[in-house]
Amino acid sequence: MSLPDLTYVSAPMVNQSDAPFRLLTRRYGATLTPLVVQLCGNDPELVVKAARQVQTHCDGIDLNLGCPQEHAREGHFGGYLLGKQDWPLVQSMVSSMSHSSLVPTSTKIRLCPSSDPRSATATFGQLLEHAGASWVTLHARHVSAKRRRQGAADLDAVRALKETLSIPVISNGNVRTFDDVRVNLEYTLADGAMVGEALLGNPKLFAADLPDPVLISLEYLDICKRLPDVTPLNTIRTHVRRFIEFQCSRRPWYPKFRGAISECQSIGDIENLLHRRVARWRGKTAKVLDSKDDDIQGPSDVQVREGHIK
Repeated sequence: MSLPDLTYVSAPMVNQSDAPFRLLTRRYGATLTPLVVQLCGNDPELVVKAARQVQTHCDGIDLNLGCPQEHAREGHFGGYLLGKQDWPLVQSMVSSMSHSSLVPTSTKIRLCPSSDPRSATATFGQLLEHAGASWVTLHARHVSAKRRRQGAADLDAVRALKETLSIPVISNGNVRTFDDVRVNLEYTLADGAMVGEALLGNPKLFAADLPDPVLISLEYLDICKRLPDVTPLNTIRTHVRRFIEFQCSRRPWYPKFRGAISECQSIGDIENLLHRRVARWRGKTAKVLDSKDDDIQGPSDVQVREGHIK
């Protein structure tokens, strides 16, 4: 099986990996967006059944072994399968998926609980490789339901994993800018970098650019309009809020913006908010933004024909 380009990966994020956002990040440098379907669970038969249902609609299937949230702990899946007692179960799931799927199988993991987490994680990576994983993504932090990003990611653990495995390793963590991506890859020798939270604030991160937050918001909304009824309004509002928040959270008008966007009931309402009130708060006229409308359309890489996205 041929593997997708893993250099710059947009992380799968609950309620944030909608098609317009994925297309926006791909437009600006992401080489892999979550067209890889991520599954979670602890029943090999059920996971394989789900994989077979989606395999013709994606480029790969990833087993989530890193989710730290409370519902994952209660359901005993995600990052709560990293303990050595669950390794045989994980091996069975990955092996079953890789031998029954038409597309590559990958895994996203965190540091394994151990007195020597780097060594344990490298050993676990070998188990995943032998079970048939095509690549492994390591978010090199420990699982914690209360503090998902407690402390810096352990890049030495990523490097150790890369030195141990013969399959590609993707590094996840410690990235806020594109310079961080470069440093991460140079240090860990990983085959690619996965970015999540930072892309929510700056979807042009992989292009080494920091866009005007209003203009990137309008560009995202334009894609949403080209793909109607794909993304819930609440998700759209959240994306726009994050774009603005990333650069403007300390502005005196930001609390008013948060309140105003929560009241928006359509994409048109959000556009009006950005064009008028936000422009006025920032000291820029709506006319200035209107003059840049042609610039925010982006390349014509989003077309909808017969229900398919191109």
